[in-house]
Amino acid sequence: MVSASVITAVCVTLFLTLFLPLILYVVYGARNKGKGVWTAWLLGAAGFFVFQVVIRLPLLSLLSLNQGFQAFAAKHYVLYCLALAFTAGLFEVAGRYVVAKVMAKQLTFHKGFAAGMGHGGIESMIIVGMTYINNLLYILMINSGTFDQLVSQTEQLGVDSSALYMAKDALISTGPAMFYLAGYERILTMIFHVALSLLVCYSVWNKKAVQGVIACLLIHTAADFVAPLISGMSTEYMGNILSPTTAYILIYVFLTGMAVLSVAGILLIRKSWKRKESA
Repeated sequence: MVSASVITAVCVTLFLTLFLPLILYVVYGARNKGKGVWTAWLLGAAGFFVFQVVIRLPLLSLLSLNQGFQAFAAKHYVLYCLALAFTAGLFEVAGRYVVAKVMAKQLTFHKGFAAGMGHGGIESMIIVGMTYINNLLYILMINSGTFDQLVSQTEQLGVDSSALYMAKDALISTGPAMFYLAGYERILTMIFHVALSLLVCYSVWNKKAVQGVIACLLIHTAADFVAPLISGMSTEYMGNILSPTTAYILIYVFLTGMAVLSVAGILLIRKSWKRKESA
């Protein structure tokens, strides 16, 4: 059985990752009616979806089937993490840049902010929110006793059911704190995405697109590289340098710090944008 505390944590994170981005979209759009933020949010979401979900992730899935790539990932974990971080930054900054160029003639701070909300919001909804819908369905099946029937039917079809067993064990054995942390991480990440989208939009508006794109790529790559690197330090790949608990603490301290810096960057861009608009 999955405990009530875990169910509560899963529901809270499901709300934060799937419904909160939509609520923020509606609230921000309503408060800035007539400023083009509705369309900007959708453009930001499309920028992430096309470049990350439609292009990059399928390419990585195909590449992961290659034995040479698997061997590289196993033998050169640090370089593997760096490559994943760089490609994530590259494809996402490309999406941000395209969105900024589409809005170039009528770019405003509010549109750039909304584009960032769309970019981070759709990522949260697709990558985490949909997963937590799946988790909640599994929990209901486990607690009602129908999960084993699903496993049995899967095995009868000749499909490997090991992933289902792993999912069941994880939901039963994992404490609620881990599920809450997933929601917290998404909030931090959405703030980070708003800052990066604003950086690119401001750079395009300020006719310094090259500098903005390069800065965004470097920041995004660094952020996506550090977290898995710290995580890897608690595995055999890197000699168990850190305990899993220490690694988790360091990761979330790092992500929180990035979010704080992102808020500072957002405020700085807003101040600079307003000053240059009125000049």
